[in-house]
Amino acid sequence: MDIKSNITILCFVLCNLLAFSQEPTASSEDTLQRLLENIKEDYYAYRYSDAIRDCSRLIDLANHSGEWYYQFRAYNELGHIHNSIKDTAKARFYYERSLEVATKTGQDSLLPWAYNDLASAYADDISNHEKMISLYQKAIAINKEQSAPEYQNLVQYMNIGWTYLDMEKPKMAYPYLIKTRELSKQKQQHDLLLLNLDLLFARYYFYIDAEPEQTIALLQASAIKAEEKNYLDQLVIAQNYLSKTYERMGDFKSANTNLRNMQHVTKKLHQIEKETQLLEASSKFEVNQYKRDLDLAQREEAYSAAMMDKSKLLNTIFIICAMVFLLGFITILIFTKNRKKYISKFREKNVQLTEAKNKAEELSQLKTQFFSTVSHEIRTPLYGVIGLSSILLEDETLKSHHEDLTSLKFSADYLMALINDVLLMNKMESSTVHLEKNSFSLQTLLSHIVRSFAFGLEQNNNRIHTDIDPSVPDRLMGDSIRLSQILMNLVGNAVKFNENGNIWISIQKKEEKKGGLHLLHFAVKDDGIGIAKEKQQLIFEEFSQVENNNYSYQGTGLGLPIVTKLLALYGSKINLDSTLGEGATFSFELLLESDPVYEKDVAISLQEDVVAEEFFTFEEMHILIVDDNKINQKITQKILEGKGFQCSLADDGAMAIDCARKERYHLILMDIHMPKMDGLEATRIIRTFDTSTPIVALTAVEASEIRSQISEVGMDDIILKPYDVSQFLNTILRNFHRLHIKAI
Repeated sequence: MDIKSNITILCFVLCNLLAFSQEPTASSEDTLQRLLENIKEDYYAYRYSDAIRDCSRLIDLANHSGEWYYQFRAYNELGHIHNSIKDTAKARFYYERSLEVATKTGQDSLLPWAYNDLASAYADDISNHEKMISLYQKAIAINKEQSAPEYQNLVQYMNIGWTYLDMEKPKMAYPYLIKTRELSKQKQQHDLLLLNLDLLFARYYFYIDAEPEQTIALLQASAIKAEEKNYLDQLVIAQNYLSKTYERMGDFKSANTNLRNMQHVTKKLHQIEKETQLLEASSKFEVNQYKRDLDLAQREEAYSAAMMDKSKLLNTIFIICAMVFLLGFITILIFTKNRKKYISKFREKNVQLTEAKNKAEELSQLKTQFFSTVSHEIRTPLYGVIGLSSILLEDETLKSHHEDLTSLKFSADYLMALINDVLLMNKMESSTVHLEKNSFSLQTLLSHIVRSFAFGLEQNNNRIHTDIDPSVPDRLMGDSIRLSQILMNLVGNAVKFNENGNIWISIQKKEEKKGGLHLLHFAVKDDGIGIAKEKQQLIFEEFSQVENNNYSYQGTGLGLPIVTKLLALYGSKINLDSTLGEGATFSFELLLESDPVYEKDVAISLQEDVVAEEFFTFEEMHILIVDDNKINQKITQKILEGKGFQCSLADDGAMAIDCARKERYHLILMDIHMPKMDGLEATRIIRTFDTSTPIVALTAVEASEIRSQISEVGMDDIILKPYDVSQFLNTILRNFHRLHIKAI
């Protein structure tokens, strides 16, 4: 073993035994202490296999009783044993285990001991000197933190100085040697420690090239003491440095004398080392044999324990299986007994469920059919009311009744909006509403919305303002009907809850994306009564309205829920910013596509009735009106003839076919739902002999429900009843314009 490691282990053990000897020990510790003493005795007598066996017992007993100190000592002694037989890898392993135990127990007094021993395991490798110094310094730092007596750091200071001298850094070593000398005087020290300290000072003097007489005197005194105590390692060191010192002085005779003495002692030491190595080799064999026996015993013990556990597990499983089998058998008996009763009940329930399912499907079909019929039957007479009121409003002879007629038209429009809301909500609940994609003018859509609220604005003395970002394309692709419904509900809400105020409609471009897509920000703002924070969520629920003691408003409470659901189809949502008494702002964002190629709508001025005269005049235009409802037929005729068009009438599809065969018309207005033959079948037959005349569907059915059908049979456009007169005329003139372009 390395001389430095032996001295370090011996001295540190003596110091720490002295520190722990004052602690009281219980009777349970006596066995552990005796076992530890046996380990040390076997170690110094080179009985390593016995020492390892006792270390294993000490670890088990200490672990069982919770005596962490003795577990630490057992791993520490295992490190000493393996360090002695030059198995430095195993020595480091056990020193590190002892460090783990010391850290785990929280006994900081053990940590310096662990760090010091771990450092000694690196002494054989010169490249590890810096690591050794770091470990020694850790031990010193821990002792200082614990306010331990300073003399407990003596070994660490001496080892740091020793390591620096081995690195031939005497100036770095000197402060630690001085500190060691001071601490050695505080307590009686072992002769070997003091001898090694003298040799370290002698080496220091040699390295700094001090007065040779001082170096020689100290080395000679150390050599005499080492020879007296038979410390052969120390004697070799003293004679080696005496020879080097005399050689440096030029006294080669004395140098050779000390060199011969050193060689004589070295031979004697070599012989001892031979015997020690033989003993170590034998010990290694015994240790390995004992390890194999110990591993075999542990495997046998583990196997026995596993078999015992397995036997217990099998018994437990058997008992559980028996109980499960018994319970299963009882369950089967009960199930078999009641099986017929359950099957009978199940059959009855299945019959009931089947009947309920069929009834629900039948009711659903009836509901759908009912709403479809109601939609047509209510809108058709409303067309008459709205159409007649529009015609009468334009009659100059009825100026005295203008206010009454305006109220009549407003009531009809309100009833129409109510019906549309109820029908739309029903369609959305049945998930039959889908977005369409068609070209529309944003400016035209907005102007129609503003114009439709003219009466409401006048009644509540409100003003409406519009602001469209100039960078927003006017022509867009999307579902203009659903967008119009969203804005109509928001604007209608603002008109209804505002008096003597202002309403702003803003459309701004937020972002332009690839593929002609535009992210548009829509906002409808008013300066009306506003909505309290705690009630803002309530208004988006169906049939709900915020109550206000100062105002009395009518409505179904469907507008905002419809807006929410329509925006969900776009993947968007409504945002509300409102303060009570300061108005409200509803906003949302939509991603719409610009229409790069489109046919511009024919501009119509409702006041001036101007059309592109270079193409045609109204008097030249002949229109066939096909409608089974005489009132609606006459209203349509009056509107068209009032604008100068020529009109012919047909009561059903069959009559329309005969008229189309006999005469050439510039346009055919075709009602969809008619007796004898509907408008779809009539159009299909007309297209067999006339492919150019524009045929426009005139229907009270939702456009989304019938658009694909009218396109299949060859219809060119669609007008929804009841219609706005300006939109009605726009559609007719747009189709005239297309016919003229085709003719060119």
